[in-house]
Amino acid sequence: MRKLASSSLATLPSPDKAAAAAAAAAGGLAMALRGWWEEVNESPAWQDGAFFSLSAAYALVSAVALVQLIRIQVRVPEFGWTTQKVFHLMNFAVNGVRAIIFGFHAHVFLFQTKVYTLVLLDLPGLLFFSTYTLLVLFWAEIYHQAKNLPTDKLRIIYMSVNGVIYVIQVCIWVYLGTNDNPLLDPVSKIFISAVSSLALLGFLIYGGRLFFMLSRFPIESKGRRKKLYEVGTVTAICCTCFLIRCIVVAVSSFDPDLSLEVLDHPILDFVYYMLTEILPSALVLYILRKLPPKRVSANYQAIR
Repeated sequence: MRKLASSSLATLPSPDKAAAAAAAAAGGLAMALRGWWEEVNESPAWQDGAFFSLSAAYALVSAVALVQLIRIQVRVPEFGWTTQKVFHLMNFAVNGVRAIIFGFHAHVFLFQTKVYTLVLLDLPGLLFFSTYTLLVLFWAEIYHQAKNLPTDKLRIIYMSVNGVIYVIQVCIWVYLGTNDNPLLDPVSKIFISAVSSLALLGFLIYGGRLFFMLSRFPIESKGRRKKLYEVGTVTAICCTCFLIRCIVVAVSSFDPDLSLEVLDHPILDFVYYMLTEILPSALVLYILRKLPPKRVSANYQAIR
C-alpha cells in the first residue's frame, strides 16, 4: 500500500503532490489527536485528575464566598438577610455542593439509574441560575426605582419564574426515573439550555439598561466610573458563561460525544465547568468584594 501511495504521488504534478502530502499529514495528525483524546477519556488517572481539580476549585470559590459572607455579617450585624448576604450564601452553597459531587465523581457518574446522576449534576446548575438571576433582580429594582417605576412585583416575578423552572425540572426527573424513554433525555438538556438563555436575556436587558443609565450620569457623579465598571464587567462575564452553557448543553443533546453526564469526558467537563461556573463565580466575587459601609440607612439592600 505504501508503494502504491508513493507511486501515485510520484505521478502527480508538484502542486498536487504538495497538497496531497499536506492532506495526508493533516489526516495523520487528526488520527493521532483522536487517539490521544480517546486514550485520555478512558484513563482513570485523567478522570481523577480532572474531577478532583474541579472539586478543589469549587471548594476554594465556596470558601471565598463564605469568608465574604462572614465579613459582611461582622460589618453590618444589625441587618438581616440582605440581597448581598443571600447572594454570597447561595454562592457558598452552589460551589460547596459542586465540590462534594465532583469529589465523589466515581460514584456519581456510575449510578445504575441515570436519573440520579442527572439530578446531582443539573440541580446545582439550577441553583447557579437562581444565584445569578438574583443580580438581575437587584439591577431591575435599581432601574425601576431610578425610572419611578413600580418594584413591588419584581420579587414575585423572580420567585415565580424560579418556582416554575424547578417544578418543570422535577417533573422531568420523575418521568425519567419512572419511564425508560431515551427521547426525554435530550428534552431535559434542551430545557436546561432554555433556562440558560433566559438568564442570558435577563442580563442583557437589565444589565444593559443599568449600564447605559449610569453612563448618562454626570462625569462628576460619585462612584460613577466604578459602578459602570462593575455593572459592565459582571454583565459581560455572566452573559458569556450563560451563552457557553446554552450552546454546549443544546449541542450535547444531539451529540453523545459531547455529553457532560458521563465519566469518560474528563477534559470536556473540566473546560465546561471552569468556563461556565468556576471562573465566572470567582471573577464576580472579586468584583463585588467591597464591604458595605458601617453606617447605612434602614433600607439597605444593596450589593455594593
